[in-house]
Amino acid sequence: MLVSLGFRAWHVMSRRPQIVITGVGVVSPIGIGADAFWHAIESQCSGIAQPIPPRRADLPVTAAGEVRDFDPKEYVRPRKSLKVMSRDSQFAVAAADMACAQAGVTVDTLDTERLGVVLGADRIRYTIDEIAPAYAACLVDGRFDASLWPTRGAEATYPLGLLKVLPNMPACHVSIVRDARGPNNTIQQAEISSLLAVAEAARVLERGAADMMITGGTSSRLHVLDWVRSYMTDRLSRRACDPAAACRPFDALRDGTVRGEGAAALILESRHHAEARGAAILGQILGCGASYVPTHNGHPAAGASLHRAIQSALADADITARDVGHVNAHGLSTVEDDAAEASVLAELLPDVPVTAPKSYFGNLLAGTGAVELLASLLALARGRIPATLNYEEPDPACPIRVVHGRPMDCASPIALIVNMTSIGQAAALVLGGPGA
Repeated sequence: MLVSLGFRAWHVMSRRPQIVITGVGVVSPIGIGADAFWHAIESQCSGIAQPIPPRRADLPVTAAGEVRDFDPKEYVRPRKSLKVMSRDSQFAVAAADMACAQAGVTVDTLDTERLGVVLGADRIRYTIDEIAPAYAACLVDGRFDASLWPTRGAEATYPLGLLKVLPNMPACHVSIVRDARGPNNTIQQAEISSLLAVAEAARVLERGAADMMITGGTSSRLHVLDWVRSYMTDRLSRRACDPAAACRPFDALRDGTVRGEGAAALILESRHHAEARGAAILGQILGCGASYVPTHNGHPAAGASLHRAIQSALADADITARDVGHVNAHGLSTVEDDAAEASVLAELLPDVPVTAPKSYFGNLLAGTGAVELLASLLALARGRIPATLNYEEPDPACPIRVVHGRPMDCASPIALIVNMTSIGQAAALVLGGPGA
């Protein structure tokens, strides 16, 4: 019987706690910190530009959303920890530091046994400088001899190097810095990682396994090998004349996606816990949904998994499409994915305004859901739905109401955030303002 009930009905019957957001932090191509991030969105400033040359690998990659002017020493303490931190981990620690500061999370005022961490993360690679000595040690007459890798290669490898590239390390580093001894987990599911992490963090709190959770996601997949793979398989935009115009979700002239990097962190806790300690409530997690429908020949299965994920999230939140003020779309900017997503949105949420934040910073992979969620959270607080950049010519294959040109007033304090992967996974999350 409970399966058919919505989020709020179940809450009344089972005393399921309301999960609220009390702190946020972000490291992104359009700004570090929530204020800088929102200022860029409000000013419609793109963070997409030509890639930094050392990461381009002489490939014809013309656009990337890279984080610039980031100094990890401002956030990582002690600084010697940087020796075993990847860029992904540095982003996560920095974002969590900002979120904890806003929420008032300190070792002195909280029971750290009841503070947990769940983050979305990606595959992390060794840098070229880190792997080059091991590779060189296995060269014989100018050729790489794989049989020497277990001996010479291992001997030339930095002993603690593995601690930089394990995907669970961002969550581990955040928990070490915050002395968070509660539940700790990492979710690695490409673009839906962050939303799944937020959903899992909310469930941990509902189960009473923690009082507070640090959640979100991080990714920096701009390694040389990632560029090679992306160029071969990810349908990257080839628009070379204007990198800032390369990511154009739902626009008729879109020609591919843009890679980016970044992270966002959120502090979640029950409303009761937040109010008891006098914390300001920034928003609420009202419902979540996820689904998987296998793709066919690389195509997004006509959005079938997204369809199911959205329906599940709306049911979990006990709301209908009429209650949703705006959709924060996946908006990958590829021809097939955008058309499939738009078809689902037009069917399930007709006439609901749609914004696509990837137009500002590109596809942040495991970090994308959390960073996009933050965009909607800030939008609800200010009553303005962000405009989608580069939407100039509507595509008949994308019959949705894309917010463009200038922001739109929020008609409802509820947003739906959705993400998909190329192999048929989808996640949806219903976000509410403080009083939703």
